[in-house]
Formats: sequence, structure tokens, C-alpha cells
Amino acid sequence: MLKILLSNDDGVTAPGIQTLAAELRKSYDVQVIAPDRNRSGASNALTLDKPLKIQTLENGDLAVQEGTPTDCVYIGVNKVVRPRPDIVVSGINCGPNLGDDVIYSGTVAAATEGRHLGLPSIAVSLDGDVHYETAAKVTSDVLKMLQKNPLRAGNILNINVPDIPYDEIKGIRVTRCGSRHAASEVYNLEDPRGNMLYWLGPVGEIRDAGPGTDFEAVQNGYVSITPLQVDLTSYKAQSVVEEWLDKSGVKVK
Repeated sequence: MLKILLSNDDGVTAPGIQTLAAELRKSYDVQVIAPDRNRSGASNALTLDKPLKIQTLENGDLAVQEGTPTDCVYIGVNKVVRPRPDIVVSGINCGPNLGDDVIYSGTVAAATEGRHLGLPSIAVSLDGDVHYETAAKVTSDVLKMLQKNPLRAGNILNINVPDIPYDEIKGIRVTRCGSRHAASEVYNLEDPRGNMLYWLGPVGEIRDAGPGTDFEAVQNGYVSITPLQVDLTSYKAQSVVEEWLDKSGVKVK
């Protein structure tokens, strides 16, 4: 039976991960190991300045106290989950992880860590907060396909699901990341002791939702699957940087 390490960034008791765990446990061996609280936006952060504690909940799920999504997968794969899991699944996130969101997303980061550790990994997000069961069924469908025809590309699958009933999903599209305008809102308030407090504002508005993007697919009722790679090298820019160094009088060896 396929052994799944299931994590997220919304916290171990969030409705998304609990709905997904219930669905996947119908067919698979699932171990939940997730942050004990909401860690949205944690990206690939690792906790290196203090030890981490794990609490076992009544249902057998594991909560990493003050841990990040990356912590959870790192500890789970390397030490806690035995036998070692076959795949890492992250989600269901409350809200989408589209376009530039993948840079900050703890949901995507958990899947990225699974990929770093040599496991196939998928991240699943719902474009809303209602139809978690739709995203859970889509995830189950994808896992069945992966078992029947393993994907050997070595990428992370970033899956975004429209917040609609399952039978209203029009299909699946393979997409590229769209983009947002830069976020710029910061809210501040002075507390009673004269200290200034700051809250980061919402994400930027959508800039690129053109044909082939994840934004476009989800907005039109399709599940978006975007393969993500770990290598961030801009190969096209290498020659540009070499030319710049040459003009600056630096010899490129």
C-alpha cells in the first residue's frame, strides 16, 4: 500500500488537511505530520536555532510545535515516519498558490522539501475555502494516475483546484505560472506603549492570467497542474552576465 507523508502550512487541525487525510485514508497508508499552527508564507524556512518537539494527537496525527512545513517533511522523512514514505503530499491549502505565490508558499515548500529528499511530491491548493472535498477527490485521482503511470520528470506538481463541486470541474490543464503585481500594502498602528506595529497587506493583483497560465485555468473551472523545478538558474542570462563582467574588466574563466 502506498505510504503518504501528508503535511501543510495551515496547521495540523486545518479543515483542508483533515479533509484530505480522510479521503486518502480510504485507499492509502497516511501519516500526517504538520505544523501545530498556521505557518502560511513560511516558504522553505528551516528551524535551526532551537530543537523541535512533536505532539501526537488523539487521532495519531503528529504536530510539530512551532515548526515550519519544511521542518515537518524533513523530520518526517528522515526520522519519524517509518517505513519511509513513498510520496509527500502537501495541502489542501486554504486559498490558491498561483503564479508568484509559489515563492512564498509553505504548501509548495513542503512538497519542495520532499523533492529535495528524493521523493515524488505534490502540493494541492483550493481557490477558496468551501469545497475541500473537491480538492481531496482531485488529489486522489492524481495519486491513482501516478501509481498507474509514475511520473519520472523529477518535478514538483503544483495543483490548484477551483472552489466548486467536483462534478462541475471541467477537466485538468497543464499550465505555467502566471504572475501578480508587486504587493505594496503595509498597515501600521501604534500600541498603547508607543511601539509601532506593522501588518503585511494582501498579495498583489493579478498581472498575467493569459492563456496557458494557472490563473486562467482555475478561473475557467479547470484544475491547474504546474510542474515546478528546483533549479532556479537563469540559463538564458548566463551569457548576459558574462558579457557584463567582460565590459567591467573582469576576466571570466
